[in-house]
Amino acid sequence: MKQVVVLGAGLSGLASAALIAQAGHHVTVIERHSWLGGKSRRVEVLGQRMDTGPALVTFPGVLQKLYSEYDELGGKANQIAPLKLTKLNEVGEYFYKNHKVTIPIPKGHPWHDQWQRFESEHADLAEDITTLLTASPMSPAALPSVSKIFSRYGLNLTTEKYLKSLTWMDEDLKEVIAIHTLNAGIAPKDTIALYASITAVMSAQGISVPEGGVNEIAQSLAKLATVAGAEIKLNEKVISVRRNKVVTERGEYRADLVVSSLDPEQLRAVLGKKPKPWPKRSCSGVAIYAVLKKPLPKHFVTHSVVMPDSGAELHEALESNRPPRQTMAFLNYYKPAEIYPNSKPTVAVLLTAPADGKHYDLNSEWVRNELDRISDVVGLDAPIDELFEDYITLTPEYFSGWGGPGGALYGKTRKLWQSGPFHTPQYRSLFRPWLYRVGASVHPGGGIPAVLGGAINVARMVIKANKL
Repeated sequence: MKQVVVLGAGLSGLASAALIAQAGHHVTVIERHSWLGGKSRRVEVLGQRMDTGPALVTFPGVLQKLYSEYDELGGKANQIAPLKLTKLNEVGEYFYKNHKVTIPIPKGHPWHDQWQRFESEHADLAEDITTLLTASPMSPAALPSVSKIFSRYGLNLTTEKYLKSLTWMDEDLKEVIAIHTLNAGIAPKDTIALYASITAVMSAQGISVPEGGVNEIAQSLAKLATVAGAEIKLNEKVISVRRNKVVTERGEYRADLVVSSLDPEQLRAVLGKKPKPWPKRSCSGVAIYAVLKKPLPKHFVTHSVVMPDSGAELHEALESNRPPRQTMAFLNYYKPAEIYPNSKPTVAVLLTAPADGKHYDLNSEWVRNELDRISDVVGLDAPIDELFEDYITLTPEYFSGWGGPGGALYGKTRKLWQSGPFHTPQYRSLFRPWLYRVGASVHPGGGIPAVLGGAINVARMVIKANKL
């Protein structure tokens, strides 16, 4: 039996802890905050529950794979911590210039036939992408999927170049597809073409939200870990990590192995290393979570996306660490008793922001301008914040506390060939063989499927190398 210390009780930390503990090792999870889930944090406003961080679940096969591996190790995941996913009717409703369209794009819309062609050419990649997320991309098992995926793009390796090569597609539809690269916090020119395919797969598969909110995933994983014998220590900050020892504010833990789900700069700090300069970084956000005085008009869907008129200007502003003239915004709207067990309607207004480490509020000039613009675009009679009964705001200043300079949500901008499934850093440290990495610092912008897939991969590595 190995003594394994997991740093951080985010989704990836809890997932790896659950699997490694179920394999029979002694696991301790150390979390500096008072909650489970890391950036996926449960908050309350006027007694109404909302979750921060990722709002949607894509590629549900990854989550099912995690549960299956837990069961193969002797557990009963669905009995211990059942998780019910509710599929939404659409990926979202998109507002771009004079366009208002849902994805999947319905019949009768000018883009319908183009979208059907695009989706049909990429929807079959769902299983292959799931394979890449739950296996090392260089393993023999993953090579057929790697070959199949990248054969779709030819020499057009970036999202931008690939979309430009689709001469039959409307330029504005290309912009709607390209904006999804901000799920990695960076521009289409800096992301692999796979990000275009993911949009089509999401449309074909659908997207889901766990009943009770995304943080239910963290609650479920914590139960699996605890039943398997792991100990979860909240409100305990790690001071230093050395071979065979993790030191916290409260004491020391012997560690044969360490699994870190910390963001890169946090991990560097506890390893005693100096911070590195990050000349290029991914975006941050201004996230407003509000309880509404009354429901929004009936036509509102759960997930709306309001795009800027110029994606190029947005990306240029973000790369320069300055507020954009217009940003990309998400509106996640939940009616009473829809997804969350709330008695009042709630909304999350998520503004893509520069990673400048600053504090913003509703009266900050660019935030104020965007709230007014977004409200007008989606057809409200008044600014949406006039409907707020109460709210909280998370800003780049808040997100910078996680370790990303300036609150960069997905870390630094990496070279093209180090993004997506061909991630850097690797799961295991080259110079510290006792140290493993999971989470968003390994898969920047990969969302829930990537961090859970990474946890599966690391757990397999640990279990295989340390069989009881």
